[in-house]
Amino acid sequence: MSWLQRLKIDKFLLILVCVVVIASFFPCEGIYKTFFGYLTTAAIALLFFMHGAKLSREAIMAGISHWRLHVVVFLSTFALFPLLGLGMKWLVPVGILTPTLYYGFLYLCALPATVQSAIAYTSVAGGNIPAAICSASASSILGVFLSPVLVGLLMHTQGGTSDTLHAIGSIVLQLMVPFIIGHLCRPLIGVWVQRHKKIVNVTDRSSILLVVYVAFSEAVVQGIWHQINGWSLLAILGCSIVLLTIVLIINTCVARLFGFNTKDEITIVFCGSKKSLANGIPMANVLFPAAAVGAMVLPLMIFHQIQLMVCAVLASRYARRVAREDAAAQVKKEEVKTV
Repeated sequence: MSWLQRLKIDKFLLILVCVVVIASFFPCEGIYKTFFGYLTTAAIALLFFMHGAKLSREAIMAGISHWRLHVVVFLSTFALFPLLGLGMKWLVPVGILTPTLYYGFLYLCALPATVQSAIAYTSVAGGNIPAAICSASASSILGVFLSPVLVGLLMHTQGGTSDTLHAIGSIVLQLMVPFIIGHLCRPLIGVWVQRHKKIVNVTDRSSILLVVYVAFSEAVVQGIWHQINGWSLLAILGCSIVLLTIVLIINTCVARLFGFNTKDEITIVFCGSKKSLANGIPMANVLFPAAAVGAMVLPLMIFHQIQLMVCAVLASRYARRVAREDAAAQVKKEEVKTV
């Protein structure tokens, strides 16, 4: 096992960091900026086209009847997170966060849940996988519409400037339309997509890397590293840990308070605490001016890595708990048969 695996560090995040470093020293400017701008738009459209082609209707329908669980996850993603984001406002006057980084956290809190890692961790922990697929997929789809609205409301509340209707229109055109077309094309390309998952994953990640490079190139040209120093990065790290901890504790308590079993609790904890890097970075490229995207997604990038590391530990603990409960249930069945 490599040291990266032991530390639960996502290799893709390390590549993202390398891309940020490259953009810091070799930003794209002039005619290259225009070229990469068009290439980024095409890459984002391709990314969501592939997402649409991957998502089966069976996955959408599986677990859809478990409405109480889905309501809890939905409220955690689109209500609890935004409220906690607004509560971080007091960190600005005391100098812990700059206004720009605060907006970055507001943006993070408005995003939908991630699909792949939420389902993967639910599976590792032994949770309710069909419900996780349904909740995470629904969050991702609804987020295309809800996240721009939340961004507009949150930043308007804080004095920001966001044309919500224009943002929704841009999101629908650049993200949702390719997604729908991809899903409609699923009967034609669905089998190919399933057989070539590695190629699709490479396409997804390459699109994100491209967006990050273009975003940080513009940010570097605009002087981002004169605005964000080591203290700012440390503040993002600390705030991300506190934010995730609060959400995990609240989700766990709510799941137990309302009588969900352990497998449902696992699904609520993992699906209700994730924020999507795959959706967040392309969406930021649509919602915000190019010069602001780099700073806006920094909290998301750091929070993403922290959620992966923390949830990996939680998944292992839950897996042991589920194994004990399953063993106990099996013993009871044997006792009943004996009687």
